[in-house]
Amino acid sequence: MTPVHGRTAAARWIGVALAVVALVAAGVAVAAAAGARATAPLEIGIRYSRFSPDRLQVPVGRPVTVVIHNDDPIDHEWIVGDEEVHARHRDGTEAGHGDRTTEVTVPAGAVRRTTVVFDRPGTLRFVCHLPGHEAYGMAGTLVVTP
Repeated sequence: MTPVHGRTAAARWIGVALAVVALVAAGVAVAAAAGARATAPLEIGIRYSRFSPDRLQVPVGRPVTVVIHNDDPIDHEWIVGDEEVHARHRDGTEAGHGDRTTEVTVPAGAVRRTTVVFDRPGTLRFVCHLPGHEAYGMAGTLVVTP
């Protein structure tokens, strides 16, 4: 083969082929990372002191944005967690929410957004712990899938 600027034509083609493979691999990695970043927002409505839908499914390890619409004339809250979380709210040992993404106060007529990453698969509940609301049936199930 005839050298072209110190390289053979075959060496140039190999270099071009490797560059194309690297670009394709980078594109696949970027697309995979973008897909792993987030899911479509989940919309939850509150009407007549009920969550709708009252059953949700989300993937483990991916950010999930939950948009909560309170169409009632009274305040509510959306607290998602295991039974230990709900027991603390039920007995009043944890009356406030702070900055927890899994504990959201939703004033009457308001919309609130929160983004949560659930780190293990399993079944959780979401509940409004304002007085009498859970007993009235203001609860739902959230399934975190592998």
